[in-house]
Amino acid sequence: MLATWTPDQELNKVRLRSGADMKRKLTWYDLVALGVGGMLGVGVFVTTGPVARKTSGPSVFISYIIAAVSALLSSLCYTEFSVDVPVAGGAFSYLRVTFGEFVGYFAGANILMEYVLSNAAVSRSFTEYLSFAFGRNDPNSWRIHVHGLMQGYNMLDFPAVALIIVLTICLCHSTKESSMLNLIMTAFHVVFFGFIIIAGFCNGKVENLVKPGGIAPYGVRGILDGAAIVYFSYIGYDTVSTMAEEIKNPSKTLPLGIVGSVLIVSALYCLMALSLCLLLPYNMIPEGASFSAVFELMGWKWASNVVGVGASLGIVASLLVAMLGQARYLCVIGRARLVPSWFAKVHPTTGTPLNATIVLGICQASIALFTELDIVIEMISIGTLLVFYLVSNALIFRRYVILSKNPPLHTLLFLFLLSSTSFAFSLSWKFKLHWWNLMLFAGLTFSATVIFQYFVPMIVMEQQESWLVPFMPWPATISIFLNVFLMTTLKMVAYKRFGIWACVITILYVFYGVHSTYHAEEILEMIVVDNVNVNSSTQQQITKVDIQLV
Repeated sequence: MLATWTPDQELNKVRLRSGADMKRKLTWYDLVALGVGGMLGVGVFVTTGPVARKTSGPSVFISYIIAAVSALLSSLCYTEFSVDVPVAGGAFSYLRVTFGEFVGYFAGANILMEYVLSNAAVSRSFTEYLSFAFGRNDPNSWRIHVHGLMQGYNMLDFPAVALIIVLTICLCHSTKESSMLNLIMTAFHVVFFGFIIIAGFCNGKVENLVKPGGIAPYGVRGILDGAAIVYFSYIGYDTVSTMAEEIKNPSKTLPLGIVGSVLIVSALYCLMALSLCLLLPYNMIPEGASFSAVFELMGWKWASNVVGVGASLGIVASLLVAMLGQARYLCVIGRARLVPSWFAKVHPTTGTPLNATIVLGICQASIALFTELDIVIEMISIGTLLVFYLVSNALIFRRYVILSKNPPLHTLLFLFLLSSTSFAFSLSWKFKLHWWNLMLFAGLTFSATVIFQYFVPMIVMEQQESWLVPFMPWPATISIFLNVFLMTTLKMVAYKRFGIWACVITILYVFYGVHSTYHAEEILEMIVVDNVNVNSSTQQQITKVDIQLV
């Protein structure tokens, strides 16, 4: 469970288990487009309306800013790892080389859960916006109501299933062609974003931001609760890191692709959320297909149809990118033999993880057919926040223990204190304890970081192919604090569902994964020993022949 791998093993020995290599065809603009396309269609069109209406009010754009800061700091941690370990496994590989097999597996399984659930949710949102594009005012007009099924699972969505099937076929064919399709759709999508932003700022009213109830009718607490929910919007930038095996010049391309896409999307999200609240008072914003419905209520029928088309394109682009990333996660987990090795196979002609793509497509199509967005959205957020929290911890451990050769005890103690004080601060906020509790735990977090930075040396050895997060350990520390804080704002039902999933994947690891990986390593050692024996035998034969000739 605690066995770690080196970056060299991940890059060479483990990668060879897929057979054929993935083909390096992607450039920096492909990565930026993949990151932007992966994030844009998800957040604004799915979460903005419900959060503005029920959680944050007009201050939903501030919620996006807070979530953006957390996402940016996490993306910096991802970037350093992705340059150092440029494989398709993303967080799974980064944590496996740092904290060991089980932590990497646990993170990888949660990332897969996040991808499958978010893709299912977003594909259902596609049906809503597509109905507006064709002039239908009812978001459920293209769904089939089935009597006898539980509420929340009784609206069958066949257009969402059809979309997932089509995208799965595209992704099985080629990564480069899929990337070009995403690039075209993302370009059109950004144009639609521009239209909505301009329409909001030109035709909206500032008074809608303050009436009724002011700019923050639910208070600071509502803003922060909203930030935890809209964090779902930033799922997508981590997909860029999973493309590391298919990128030309990863050390230069990955930082630009990951950080650049987060910055672009953060700006667009804030402007879009602000424009929505300018157009209509927050308590009148519809929860389903919010942007199209707002234009419909304003009497702009044609604009509602245009927004429906643009949103549909954006959702297709985000689905394409997310499905691209999820298959690579499962492929690398299959290489490690934590799931059957059949998932790790890369097709020799297309250079894509064919088996993983097909199986995950079937899973999310099944969920998209039945399950409403509200049921999965908070579970998605908790899985994402947990994985980003683990990656930030791993970066501090890597810098101060693995690279700087310090004893691990001091760093582990600091990480424990950091998580504990962050958790205590978050609970004090959640349960509305006295203000001095907040000041105490915030001060302890700050003091622990200062003491750690002063007393534990960090040796920076910049290599030609490296990219390092500046001002360490502060970016990773703030990322840990924000991720813990945002996790505690989620509802208890999210933790219950997450707990069930955690039990399932742990049982799978104990009864299958740990034995399978151990057996795979035994076979690898036997092959190495056999090769050594063969080489030794051959060398002895050559020596005997030389002696006879002499």
